[in-house]
Amino acid sequence: MKTKLITLLTTALLVLNLSAADVKPYPLKNCLVSGNELGSMGKPITKVYNDQQIKFCCKPCIKKFDANPAKYLAKLPK
Repeated sequence: MKTKLITLLTTALLVLNLSAADVKPYPLKNCLVSGNELGSMGKPITKVYNDQQIKFCCKPCIKKFDANPAKYLAKLPK
């Protein structure tokens, strides 16, 4: 039983690491929604959207982003 659990956990970690390699890092030092400096309102919140890492200064910014992602994604450098 222990061996099966270790195998399952190892497989899950490998899958997560492979997935993380495909994620584009967040290129800005400010919140994509508010423009506030990351860390100015506590620990930044990180979310992955369509293989792009996004960082927010607070939870309300996540809700704004989710309501209109295209508006905010346009702010990212190409």
